[in-house]
Amino acid sequence: MNTEERLATALARIPYAAFLGVRAELKGDELTLVMPFADHLIGNPVLPALHGGVVGALMELTALTQLAIASKSDAFPKTIDVGFDYLRSGRPRDTFARARVVKIGRRIANVQAEAWQSERGALIAAMHGHFLLADDAVEPA
Repeated sequence: MNTEERLATALARIPYAAFLGVRAELKGDELTLVMPFADHLIGNPVLPALHGGVVGALMELTALTQLAIASKSDAFPKTIDVGFDYLRSGRPRDTFARARVVKIGRRIANVQAEAWQSERGALIAAMHGHFLLADDAVEPA
């Protein structure tokens, strides 16, 4: 199975990704998840602004998906902990996220993710997290 097929399969296994309307764009080895704007994603209708949990979920999905591709495992890693930095309100428009695998160890991986809207340099949030790798992702010593 090639990388694009693995990516589509991975996202199809996550019901919340369908709820968010997330789609993946893969250019070379660079994965970007795109969350198209929808009214049900609004958390503060007065501003209006995206719900922080939606933005956090997008970044965590991006990290998990990037890690699943990098580890070449059919099983998804499990989240150990994540930390979010919300930098500005997400506006009612499409949101993009990318993740970078900092380190894959024998059992634990460290991943960072970023979310933005109009300009990549104007982040709306950042995430760092640790993930437990599936047993089949760990290569024997």
